Amino acid sequence: MADDDQPGGYVTVTLHVDGVEMVRLLGPQDRLLTTIEKQYPRVSVHVRGNEISLIGDAEQVRAAERLVTELQELVRGGQDLDAVQVASSARLIDSGASGLADLFGAPILTSRGRSIRPKTAGQKQYVDAIDENTIVFGIGPAGTGKTYLAMAKAVQALQRKEVDRIILSRPAIEAGERLGFLPGTLTDKIDPYLRPLYDALNEMMDPEIVPKLLAAGTVEVAPLAYMRGRTLNSSFIVLDEAQNTTPEQMKMFLTRLGFGSKMVVTGDVTQIDLPSAASGLRLVTKVLADIDDIHFTTLTSDDVVRHNLVGRIVDAYTEYDARRQAQHYERAEAHEFANRAERRAATPRDRLPKRGR
Repeated sequence: MADDDQPGGYVTVTLHVDGVEMVRLLGPQDRLLTTIEKQYPRVSVHVRGNEISLIGDAEQVRAAERLVTELQELVRGGQDLDAVQVASSARLIDSGASGLADLFGAPILTSRGRSIRPKTAGQKQYVDAIDENTIVFGIGPAGTGKTYLAMAKAVQALQRKEVDRIILSRPAIEAGERLGFLPGTLTDKIDPYLRPLYDALNEMMDPEIVPKLLAAGTVEVAPLAYMRGRTLNSSFIVLDEAQNTTPEQMKMFLTRLGFGSKMVVTGDVTQIDLPSAASGLRLVTKVLADIDDIHFTTLTSDDVVRHNLVGRIVDAYTEYDARRQAQHYERAEAHEFANRAERRAATPRDRLPKRGR
């Protein structure tokens, strides 16, 4: 590593990359290099052979140097980098974290040559909570990996023989539109609601094995209504889209817990599709907040692992909702103030009953 001071507070740091393929470190067409420059806009990154030169503001160059060093360790550990993980790693570096290879840990699953593992600090806390608690709630916006990681942990538990079966459930609520009458058998009618769970299963397991596990009952995908009256022993149970449960449904689901079982409940309280009822997910955060062996993990836009626009969309809607709530509060306060003023202005004669003649 070479380090040269330059006029104007600029420095140049040159890193020699050994034992790592540059394409794995920087991505196809150096796409990850572009991500690094976005994270540190006052740093210019130049690549020549196996050398990476960082030129720019001294403070940002030091941070970018730490980031590239940590990324090398992640690649050496077998991780495949993407723009989301590079950005998340940069945030962790800026917060003072180090040893990211140990932080993200071993993969949960390896399927079709691709490793499934947490990619952000929030996701790592979520996965650790699942290991350490019997019931875990994963609450956060779309794209934060709530359900995907929960299902990966379920498949891992089944493969390790920690449980005998996996049960995946979600309420059959339409997202803002009425589909009307659906033809076919009962299974045909409910399958569209459960399709995201099937899709994730097929990504994590051999698609030829999944139908056999479903037929044997080792893996069960069912609507929430099918949970009533059951006791689920030695099972890993995942409830998806829990923001669309009523308080009664949430209580019913949680009390299905049997011996040797683990539950993960996921949802996004900003996407409630219930027509006119309170969300069971919102209520449960108040009712069960202080009970041991139950953990609530809150994920944010920093944990979004989809296209980088998704995180910005989530933030924009969050800001919009906050402004709307503030306006609603101001209108309510103004209305109450007007009512109080009107009551004070009323004379006692106005409030006395009229005497008969």
